[in-house]
Amino acid sequence: MGLSLIAEVMGWPGDQAQATREYAWLRLMSSVKYDGYSFFRAGVRFIETLATWLKQFEHSDRAVAYEFVKQRLVYLSLPEIQCLVDNFIPEVVTPNLREVVAADLGVRPYEVWKDSKGAEAFNRRLRKVLFVGLSDGSRIDLLRRSNFSRISQEQAVPMMNVDIEKWRDLNDNLVKDEGMKPDEKFEDVYLVDDFTASGTTFIRQIDGKWKGKLKKFNDIVGGARAELGKEFPIADGYALHVHHYVSSHQARRNLDEKLAMAARDWKEKSFGKYSITEGLILPVTLPLSQPGDAAALGLCETYYDHALFKRLEKHCREAGMDTMKIGYAYCALPVVLEHNTPNNSIPLLWAETAGADGAHAMEPLFFRRDRHGQ
Repeated sequence: MGLSLIAEVMGWPGDQAQATREYAWLRLMSSVKYDGYSFFRAGVRFIETLATWLKQFEHSDRAVAYEFVKQRLVYLSLPEIQCLVDNFIPEVVTPNLREVVAADLGVRPYEVWKDSKGAEAFNRRLRKVLFVGLSDGSRIDLLRRSNFSRISQEQAVPMMNVDIEKWRDLNDNLVKDEGMKPDEKFEDVYLVDDFTASGTTFIRQIDGKWKGKLKKFNDIVGGARAELGKEFPIADGYALHVHHYVSSHQARRNLDEKLAMAARDWKEKSFGKYSITEGLILPVTLPLSQPGDAAALGLCETYYDHALFKRLEKHCREAGMDTMKIGYAYCALPVVLEHNTPNNSIPLLWAETAGADGAHAMEPLFFRRDRHGQ
């Protein structure tokens, strides 16, 4: 029924060949990817939602909207995210630690595992790595399961809001682990998140003050260290590693710039050296742009309700924005993640508004759960 409704909305009934081709594509992509979106309900999944979404456009604009979904939408499914989680420790963490251990032992990195001494040194150093999730998208549960033989359950925490008792437990488990010394501390901290499009959620500066997730984590570390003293499990001047499973080029540039400024100017920072990594960096050509995406950008202009900006005005103003037509921080992304849709993607994909005061009501294709609670 959903396919028939899409055919009717798109005007395909008179073209059986086109309808057959599109049905095949829709069935394939729905079953392989889009039906897995976490906010679709049973009985109302991608095809049914797509039909409703397409109906909001004037008939002359529906072909542009459909073509955008077919040609430009980037959807990251759970199996694809799982691959990025699985590859994180062997492809990102391990090479970094191998370099560190090799320098300590005075050998080349590829020689670290040539004997038991090197292997033991590597395992001790790996145990002194703390993994901290910055959101539910960090998939710390998947990270633990896919690395159950590599890392301890007591060196991965799902959220950065760690209470004092948990800090104490982390310290106790670290120093009591086999082969560890009574004064051992975590030397490396990986802050892990699923996606960054602009980098501003992680770190930004407003009126000379640092804000964002890194500032919050830094404050948490400082407060817990002051209260616990020698029982605090993270070393002074620890190595900070910022890892996103997926990043845009815009976000990577911003993180490079802002973290360099923080390392130089932020007197209250708790970390020493730092690194920035990602499992997948999106193509620099991915954001919608003129002239290639002129038709889709025209839809963003026409089918927009400024109530969306008003709802998120505080956060938009902080980013120097005056409209949400192409998404937060003007990222203009066509990206959807299986568990949520970033607000940096074009609002045509995720926004839902009532269309008051004569504005155009917005119907989402992939409903977004808003972090800010609006």
